[in-house]
Parts: sequence; C-alpha cells; structure tokens
Amino acid sequence: MLAVISPAKTLDFETKPTTSKFTIPEMLNYSEKLAGKLRKLSPEKISGLMGISPSLAELNFERFRLWSLPFTPENAKQAILAFNGDVYDGLDASSFSEKKLFLAQQKLRILSGLYGVLRPLDLIQPYRLEMGTKIGYGKAENLYEFWRKMVTESISNAIKESGSKILVNLASHEYFKSIDTKKIDAIIITPAFKNLKNGNYKIITFYAKKARGLMTRFIIDNNIDNPEDLQAFEAEGYNFNPRLSGDLNPVFTRG
Repeated sequence: MLAVISPAKTLDFETKPTTSKFTIPEMLNYSEKLAGKLRKLSPEKISGLMGISPSLAELNFERFRLWSLPFTPENAKQAILAFNGDVYDGLDASSFSEKKLFLAQQKLRILSGLYGVLRPLDLIQPYRLEMGTKIGYGKAENLYEFWRKMVTESISNAIKESGSKILVNLASHEYFKSIDTKKIDAIIITPAFKNLKNGNYKIITFYAKKARGLMTRFIIDNNIDNPEDLQAFEAEGYNFNPRLSGDLNPVFTRG
C-alpha cells in the first residue's frame, strides 16, 4: 500500500531533525530548472503569481535566491520533518522512531509543486510553489503539464515496490490531479472525513486536513496493506461510517 499526501505552506527549518538519515529528491534536476525561473521574478511578480502578500512574496523571493545545489543536512531538511501544516500535525512525524521513518519511506509519498514527488526523508530547501500556480517551463504551460508524466511514473514505481496494488489518496484535489490515474495500475482508495454540523455530516477543511495526517500515521503505525483494515481507523473521535461509505470511498465521521 502506498499513501500520497500534499505538502504544507508552513515550514519548520528551525527545529533540529530527529534523524540524521536522509535521501535526495529523485527529480531535483527538474526542481532546479523551476527554481531558476522563479529566481528571476521580482517580489511583485511573485506576489501576483501566487496571490500572496508583499511580505510573503519578499520571503519567497529570498528563498529562491538562496535555493542552491547540492542539498546537504546543513542547508536542507527532511521533507516529512520540514512541512508543518494541519496534515503534518496529525502525522506527528517528529515522534516516529527510525524504524517508522524507514517504513514511511516505503509507504508514503508527498506531492510537490517544486519537487514533483518527495519521499519522507528527501531533503528540501524552503520554498512555496503550489501545484495550481500558473507557471510553466519549456513547452509545459503549467505545473501539471510539467510534472504529470514524471510524477505518474514515480508513483507507479513506488506502488510496485510497496508490494500491494493499493494507492490511498490522502492528498488534496489540487495535488492529486498531478497524477494521471488512467496510467496507474492500482486500486485507488480515497477516504473522506466528515464532522456533524447542523444535523448533517460535512467535510470541514481544517479538521479533514488533520484527519488525513492521522490516517497516514495509522497506515504507517500498523503497516497496513489491506484496504479493509483502514476501516479500523479510530482517532480523535472519528469512526468508520458504513452507511455513508462506498467501496473506494470509505467515510469516517465524528460528532
């Protein structure tokens, strides 16, 4: 079983990593091409392109200015420990043992606008580049065109290496679109997490993001390969809801 998740906008490069082990992103030479293009943009252009404030644009202008190869533990950090958003709060990778980190390396991939596909222990340098950003390179008019073939091949290979033809989609729609699912030889499972609100179960983004991280943690903690075993997920009040679920879309509810 392989799970995929989205990256986070928030980063933590201040906290010391909990492991000295690391790998290098497989598509780093392509990341360098994108970083080189972004490095040429002014803060004002970055602000307009990404729809971010002038202060955030200045920060990311500086990030791309400093972005450089080679990646080392001195100038980069493992992706699973560097991302710091709601999904990663649920995942809580800083509490993983080295054994769990190595298992995550086999069972988890992080989709990225700058790095394509990341393994958990792949080093990254600080950046912001969402997959939906309207920037292309060469003949590719956008990041989906730029990455889709490479991302799809990488995910396909990772599924084969996992030994189980199951892909668990715990990424956002924006990022999962980077995979050409027609070329994936796997059963795709897409869990949903809903909270009771005004008498109905609804997806509330903040809670759903953290729940995706909790589910990712559950898969790694229990080394799950059988999709039916996902139904045993219970965390922070969520439980499997068979009435709302489909075969490929298990729903977990709380409230």
